[in-house]
Amino acid sequence: MATSDDASDPSVAPRTEIPPIISVDDHIVEPPHLWKTWLPARYRDRGPRVERRRLGDMTWVGGAKMYEYELDAEDAPWCDIWFYEDLVHPNKRHVAAVGFDRDEMTMAPITYEEMRPGCYEPKARVADMTANHVEASLSFPTLPRFCGQTFYEASDRDLGLACVKAYNDFMIEEWCGDSDGALIPLIIIPLWDADLAAAEVRRNAERGCHAVCFSEIAPNLGLPSIHTGYWDPFFAACQDTQTTVNMHIGSSSKMPAASPDAPPAVAASLSFNNAIAS
Repeated sequence: MATSDDASDPSVAPRTEIPPIISVDDHIVEPPHLWKTWLPARYRDRGPRVERRRLGDMTWVGGAKMYEYELDAEDAPWCDIWFYEDLVHPNKRHVAAVGFDRDEMTMAPITYEEMRPGCYEPKARVADMTANHVEASLSFPTLPRFCGQTFYEASDRDLGLACVKAYNDFMIEEWCGDSDGALIPLIIIPLWDADLAAAEVRRNAERGCHAVCFSEIAPNLGLPSIHTGYWDPFFAACQDTQTTVNMHIGSSSKMPAASPDAPPAVAASLSFNNAIAS
Protein backbone atom coordinates (compact mmCIF):
# COMPACT_ATOMS: atom_id res chain seq x y z
CA MET A 1 0.00 0.00 0.00
CA ALA A 2 1.33 3.44 -0.91
CA THR A 3 2.01 5.78 2.05
CA SER A 4 2.60 9.51 2.40
CA ASP A 5 6.34 8.78 2.43
CA ASP A 6 6.01 7.31 -1.05
CA ALA A 7 4.58 10.49 -2.55
CA SER A 8 7.99 11.70 -3.74
CA ASP A 9 9.11 8.28 -4.97
CA PRO A 10 8.35 7.96 -8.70
CA SER A 11 8.74 4.16 -8.50
CA VAL A 12 5.65 3.82 -6.29
CA ALA A 13 2.42 4.05 -8.28
CA PRO A 14 -0.40 5.92 -6.52
CA ARG A 15 -3.48 3.89 -5.72
CA THR A 16 -6.34 5.18 -7.81
CA GLU A 17 -8.86 2.31 -7.64
CA ILE A 18 -11.27 1.91 -4.74
CA PRO A 19 -11.28 -1.69 -3.44
CA PRO A 20 -14.48 -3.65 -4.13
CA ILE A 21 -17.19 -2.96 -1.56
CA ILE A 22 -18.65 -5.48 0.90
CA SER A 23 -22.18 -4.23 1.55
CA VAL A 24 -23.84 -5.27 4.83
CA ASP A 25 -27.10 -3.36 4.39
CA ASP A 26 -28.74 -4.52 1.19
CA HIS A 27 -32.29 -5.78 0.75
CA ILE A 28 -34.11 -8.49 -1.12
CA VAL A 29 -37.59 -8.29 -2.63
CA GLU A 30 -38.81 -11.83 -2.05
CA PRO A 31 -39.78 -13.56 -5.33
CA PRO A 32 -43.43 -14.63 -5.67
CA HIS A 33 -42.57 -18.33 -5.60
CA LEU A 34 -40.63 -18.29 -2.32
CA TRP A 35 -43.15 -19.78 0.11
CA LYS A 36 -44.95 -21.77 -2.59
CA THR A 37 -41.68 -23.55 -3.27
CA TRP A 38 -40.01 -23.78 0.12
CA LEU A 39 -42.90 -24.36 2.53
CA PRO A 40 -43.90 -27.96 3.28
CA ALA A 41 -46.87 -28.92 1.11
CA ARG A 42 -49.33 -28.94 4.02
CA TYR A 43 -48.74 -25.21 4.63
CA ARG A 44 -48.55 -23.83 1.11
CA ASP A 45 -52.19 -22.84 0.73
CA ARG A 46 -51.90 -20.68 3.88
CA GLY A 47 -48.43 -19.26 3.36
CA PRO A 48 -47.59 -15.83 1.94
CA ARG A 49 -48.82 -15.43 -1.63
CA VAL A 50 -48.75 -12.72 -4.29
CA GLU A 51 -51.82 -11.42 -6.08
CA ARG A 52 -51.89 -8.75 -8.78
CA ARG A 53 -54.55 -6.24 -7.79
CA ARG A 54 -55.30 -2.59 -8.41
CA LEU A 55 -54.08 -0.44 -5.51
CA GLY A 56 -55.84 2.82 -4.70
CA ASP A 57 -55.36 5.16 -1.77
CA MET A 58 -52.92 4.44 1.07
CA THR A 59 -53.90 5.86 4.47
CA TRP A 60 -51.30 6.29 7.23
CA VAL A 61 -52.53 4.66 10.46
CA GLY A 62 -49.20 4.25 12.28
CA GLY A 63 -48.05 1.38 14.45
CA ALA A 64 -46.89 -1.93 13.05
CA LYS A 65 -49.64 -1.83 10.43
CA MET A 66 -48.49 1.59 9.20
CA TYR A 67 -50.95 1.87 6.28
CA GLU A 68 -54.42 0.83 5.22
CA TYR A 69 -54.94 0.18 1.52
CA GLU A 70 -57.81 0.60 -0.91
CA LEU A 71 -57.82 -2.55 -3.03
CA ASP A 72 -59.39 -3.01 -6.46
CA ALA A 73 -60.02 0.70 -6.93
CA GLU A 74 -61.28 1.46 -10.42
CA ASP A 75 -58.53 2.65 -12.79
CA ALA A 76 -55.92 2.48 -10.00
CA PRO A 77 -52.43 1.21 -10.94
CA TRP A 78 -51.67 -2.49 -10.83
CA CYS A 79 -49.58 -3.79 -7.96
CA ASP A 80 -48.14 -7.15 -6.95
CA ILE A 81 -49.36 -7.52 -3.37
CA TRP A 82 -48.39 -10.03 -0.69
CA PHE A 83 -51.18 -11.52 1.41
CA TYR A 84 -50.59 -13.50 4.61
CA GLU A 85 -53.32 -14.10 7.21
CA ASP A 86 -54.75 -10.55 7.61
CA LEU A 87 -51.61 -8.83 6.30
CA VAL A 88 -51.78 -6.81 3.08
CA HIS A 89 -48.28 -5.86 1.91
CA PRO A 90 -48.00 -4.12 -1.50
CA ASN A 91 -44.70 -3.96 -3.31
CA LYS A 92 -43.77 -0.30 -3.69
CA ARG A 93 -41.26 1.45 -5.87
CA HIS A 94 -39.06 2.71 -3.03
CA VAL A 95 -38.19 -0.87 -2.00
CA ALA A 96 -37.19 -1.70 -5.59
CA ALA A 97 -35.68 1.68 -6.38
CA VAL A 98 -32.72 0.63 -8.52
CA GLY A 99 -32.97 2.10 -12.01
CA PHE A 100 -35.38 4.87 -11.04
CA ASP A 101 -34.48 8.53 -10.82
CA ARG A 102 -34.42 10.02 -7.32
CA ASP A 103 -37.78 11.76 -7.77
CA GLU A 104 -39.32 8.47 -8.90
CA MET A 105 -38.36 6.60 -5.71
CA THR A 106 -41.81 6.91 -4.19
CA MET A 107 -44.40 4.66 -2.56
CA ALA A 108 -46.11 4.13 -5.90
CA PRO A 109 -47.33 0.55 -6.52
CA ILE A 110 -45.06 -1.67 -8.57
CA THR A 111 -45.19 -5.11 -10.22
CA TYR A 112 -42.32 -7.55 -10.55
CA GLU A 113 -42.07 -6.86 -14.28
CA GLU A 114 -41.44 -3.20 -13.49
CA MET A 115 -38.58 -4.00 -11.10
CA ARG A 116 -35.00 -4.57 -12.10
CA PRO A 117 -34.60 -8.38 -11.91
CA GLY A 118 -31.69 -8.05 -9.49
CA CYS A 119 -34.19 -7.05 -6.81
CA TYR A 120 -35.48 -10.62 -6.58
CA GLU A 121 -33.31 -12.88 -8.77
CA PRO A 122 -29.89 -13.92 -7.44
CA LYS A 123 -27.94 -14.25 -10.68
CA ALA A 124 -29.18 -10.85 -11.80
CA ARG A 125 -28.24 -9.43 -8.38
CA VAL A 126 -24.67 -10.68 -8.70
CA ALA A 127 -24.43 -9.16 -12.19
CA ASP A 128 -25.65 -5.82 -10.80
CA MET A 129 -23.13 -6.06 -7.97
CA THR A 130 -20.29 -6.65 -10.42
CA ALA A 131 -21.35 -3.62 -12.43
CA ASN A 132 -21.52 -1.57 -9.22
CA HIS A 133 -18.09 -2.57 -7.84
CA VAL A 134 -19.59 -4.66 -5.01
CA GLU A 135 -17.74 -7.83 -4.05
CA ALA A 136 -20.19 -9.29 -1.52
CA SER A 137 -23.64 -8.44 -0.21
CA LEU A 138 -25.76 -9.26 2.84
CA SER A 139 -29.49 -8.67 2.32
CA PHE A 140 -32.23 -7.99 4.88
CA PRO A 141 -35.80 -9.22 4.26
CA THR A 142 -38.73 -7.14 3.02
CA LEU A 143 -41.99 -9.06 3.55
CA PRO A 144 -40.82 -10.69 6.83
CA ARG A 145 -39.57 -7.22 7.85
CA PHE A 146 -36.11 -6.56 9.21
CA CYS A 147 -36.01 -9.28 11.88
CA GLY A 148 -38.99 -11.50 11.04
CA GLN A 149 -41.69 -9.45 12.80
CA THR A 150 -44.31 -10.49 10.23
CA PHE A 151 -44.28 -14.09 11.41
CA TYR A 152 -44.03 -13.11 15.08
CA GLU A 153 -47.19 -11.01 14.74
CA ALA A 154 -49.15 -13.75 12.94
CA SER A 155 -51.67 -15.86 14.82
CA ASP A 156 -50.61 -19.36 13.69
CA ARG A 157 -47.30 -20.17 15.37
CA ASP A 158 -46.80 -23.52 13.60
CA LEU A 159 -47.30 -21.85 10.23
CA GLY A 160 -45.09 -18.95 11.30
CA LEU A 161 -42.24 -21.28 12.24
CA ALA A 162 -42.60 -23.09 8.92
CA CYS A 163 -42.48 -19.73 7.10
CA VAL A 164 -39.32 -18.71 8.99
CA LYS A 165 -37.60 -21.98 8.08
CA ALA A 166 -38.77 -21.73 4.47
CA TYR A 167 -37.33 -18.23 4.19
CA ASN A 168 -34.01 -19.40 5.62
CA ASP A 169 -33.90 -22.43 3.32
CA PHE A 170 -34.51 -20.14 0.34
CA MET A 171 -31.92 -17.64 1.57
CA ILE A 172 -29.16 -20.22 1.93
CA GLU A 173 -29.92 -22.67 -0.85
CA GLU A 174 -31.47 -20.54 -3.60
CA TRP A 175 -30.51 -16.90 -3.03
CA CYS A 176 -26.91 -17.52 -1.96
CA GLY A 177 -26.39 -21.11 -3.09
CA ASP A 178 -24.36 -20.80 -6.28
CA SER A 179 -23.21 -17.18 -5.93
CA ASP A 180 -19.64 -18.28 -5.11
CA GLY A 181 -19.70 -16.26 -1.90
CA ALA A 182 -20.93 -13.01 -3.45
CA LEU A 183 -24.26 -13.27 -1.62
CA ILE A 184 -23.95 -13.69 2.15
CA PRO A 185 -26.85 -15.54 3.83
CA LEU A 186 -28.76 -13.71 6.58
CA ILE A 187 -31.45 -15.67 8.40
CA ILE A 188 -34.45 -14.74 10.53
CA ILE A 189 -35.64 -16.43 13.73
CA PRO A 190 -38.94 -17.28 15.43
CA LEU A 191 -38.92 -14.29 17.77
CA TRP A 192 -41.61 -15.73 20.03
CA ASP A 193 -39.40 -18.54 21.42
CA ALA A 194 -35.73 -18.08 22.36
CA ASP A 195 -35.09 -21.83 22.36
CA LEU A 196 -36.55 -22.23 18.88
CA ALA A 197 -34.49 -19.22 17.81
CA ALA A 198 -31.35 -20.87 19.14
CA ALA A 199 -32.18 -24.10 17.33
CA GLU A 200 -32.63 -22.19 14.07
CA VAL A 201 -29.26 -20.48 14.50
CA ARG A 202 -27.59 -23.85 15.03
CA ARG A 203 -29.48 -25.52 12.16
CA ASN A 204 -28.28 -22.93 9.69
CA ALA A 205 -24.76 -22.59 11.07
CA GLU A 206 -24.27 -26.27 10.29
CA ARG A 207 -24.62 -25.41 6.61
CA GLY A 208 -22.39 -22.36 6.69
CA CYS A 209 -24.66 -19.45 7.61
CA HIS A 210 -23.25 -17.21 10.34
CA ALA A 211 -25.46 -14.10 10.25
CA VAL A 212 -28.86 -13.63 11.89
CA CYS A 213 -31.36 -10.77 12.17
CA PHE A 214 -32.46 -9.45 15.55
CA SER A 215 -34.46 -6.49 16.83
CA GLU A 216 -32.76 -3.23 17.76
CA ILE A 217 -35.21 -2.78 20.69
CA ALA A 218 -36.98 -6.06 21.47
CA PRO A 219 -39.38 -4.64 24.12
CA ASN A 220 -40.94 -2.42 21.45
CA LEU A 221 -42.20 -5.65 19.92
CA GLY A 222 -43.64 -6.83 23.24
CA LEU A 223 -40.65 -9.13 23.79
CA PRO A 224 -38.34 -9.40 26.81
CA SER A 225 -35.32 -7.11 26.87
CA ILE A 226 -31.79 -8.39 26.38
CA HIS A 227 -31.14 -7.76 30.09
CA THR A 228 -33.63 -10.32 31.40
CA GLY A 229 -31.78 -13.52 30.55
CA TYR A 230 -34.66 -14.63 28.31
CA TRP A 231 -32.48 -14.44 25.19
CA ASP A 232 -29.53 -16.30 26.70
CA PRO A 233 -30.14 -19.51 24.68
CA PHE A 234 -30.23 -17.49 21.47
CA PHE A 235 -27.08 -15.52 22.25
CA ALA A 236 -25.32 -18.69 23.43
CA ALA A 237 -26.10 -20.31 20.09
CA CYS A 238 -24.69 -17.27 18.29
CA GLN A 239 -21.56 -17.37 20.45
CA ASP A 240 -21.06 -21.11 19.97
CA THR A 241 -21.47 -20.93 16.18
CA GLN A 242 -19.70 -17.57 15.65
CA THR A 243 -22.91 -16.15 14.23
CA THR A 244 -23.08 -12.35 13.89
CA VAL A 245 -26.21 -10.61 15.19
CA ASN A 246 -27.47 -7.97 12.73
CA MET A 247 -29.89 -5.23 13.83
CA HIS A 248 -31.39 -2.99 11.16
CA ILE A 249 -32.79 0.44 11.95
CA GLY A 250 -36.57 -0.03 12.16
CA SER A 251 -36.38 -3.62 13.40
CA SER A 252 -38.30 -2.62 16.51
CA SER A 253 -41.35 -1.69 14.38
CA LYS A 254 -41.44 1.65 16.16
CA MET A 255 -39.91 4.80 14.82
CA PRO A 256 -39.19 7.85 16.99
CA ALA A 257 -41.51 10.82 16.55
CA ALA A 258 -42.01 14.21 18.13
CA SER A 259 -45.74 13.66 18.72
CA PRO A 260 -48.45 11.04 18.07
CA ASP A 261 -49.73 13.00 15.06
CA ALA A 262 -46.31 13.67 13.52
CA PRO A 263 -46.18 12.87 9.78
CA PRO A 264 -44.02 9.99 8.48
CA ALA A 265 -41.24 12.39 7.47
CA VAL A 266 -40.57 13.18 11.14
CA ALA A 267 -40.00 9.53 12.02
CA ALA A 268 -37.81 9.08 8.96
CA SER A 269 -35.66 12.03 9.98
CA LEU A 270 -35.24 10.74 13.54
CA SER A 271 -34.81 7.05 12.73
CA PHE A 272 -31.05 7.06 13.36
CA ASN A 273 -31.83 7.36 17.08
CA ASN A 274 -32.99 3.74 17.13
CA ALA A 275 -29.47 2.64 16.22
CA ILE A 276 -28.21 4.17 19.47
CA ALA A 277 -30.46 1.77 21.40
CA SER A 278 -28.87 -1.19 19.67
